[in-house]
Amino acid sequence: MPAPKPVPPPASPASTAQHRPTLDHSAPPGECDLVTVPTRQGLEAVDILRRGAPAVGPVLHDDSHDTLGFVVPAGTADGWDLPGSACTQTAGRGLPLASPSAPDTGAGWLLPPTDGDPVTDPAALREALGEAARMIAAADGCRE
Repeated sequence: MPAPKPVPPPASPASTAQHRPTLDHSAPPGECDLVTVPTRQGLEAVDILRRGAPAVGPVLHDDSHDTLGFVVPAGTADGWDLPGSACTQTAGRGLPLASPSAPDTGAGWLLPPTDGDPVTDPAALREALGEAARMIAAADGCRE
């Protein structure tokens, strides 16, 4: 009787944006997308990610638009659909990850690029942004 074929391990669960988180969350320099959210929600999400996510990549703060931008793997924009946020394909244009200097006037790195954590996992970011939105809604509800 032949030996049973090994069963492959289950794949990582896909997020609602239909992308699968990767174990190393890495992307070559310049190959990334940018998830943009309001600053308040983004700051909460950064705190949440730092407590539980395996890695938090660079985060860009744009004072002029009062937003934070999370660097995520290239291709994330293809399926990103989280209300209250936007995901832009950069294809390496205008986001110099090799240099921690600010990419343009009015913007600067909240968390600068490092060799260790080049991008944030999109599924972890989606969860953190959802939790941040719920926390903000609860806090605002207490003030009324």
